[in-house]
Amino acid sequence: MSDEIEAWFAAAGPRGEELRRVDALVTAAAPEIDRQLVPVGSQQMLGYGLMPYRPRSAKETTMWPLIALAAQKRHLSLYVSAVVDGGYLAEQRADRLGKVSCGKSCIRFTTLDRVDEAELTTLLRDAVAATSTGQNGYSAT
Repeated sequence: MSDEIEAWFAAAGPRGEELRRVDALVTAAAPEIDRQLVPVGSQQMLGYGLMPYRPRSAKETTMWPLIALAAQKRHLSLYVSAVVDGGYLAEQRADRLGKVSCGKSCIRFTTLDRVDEAELTTLLRDAVAATSTGQNGYSAT
């Protein structure tokens, strides 16, 4: 593990161990994708699998992670930036993931114990498989 990523976990204080648990689940579900810290405003997220992305409001394409993990004030956020069959994968499967709150691409939870880990693992594997050819409605420019 890189020193930067280790420092990111350590900076999370008591939530660092929970972040490590989620990171272990993500890396087990998608061992072939790269992992690095990604700046977001003044904070950083742990990103997995960079892909080209251009928001509608931007003129230039940038790189964005397919999967990203962030510690928020009251919960953890796992972003899954995969659009499959015209819908966000996280939003499509929200009802299967356990006691979580979902947005379009964001899965929010206080502890991994509240998440159906088997369903989350399947979702992550499906996100990687569905986007492995470079086709992803989320990153369409």
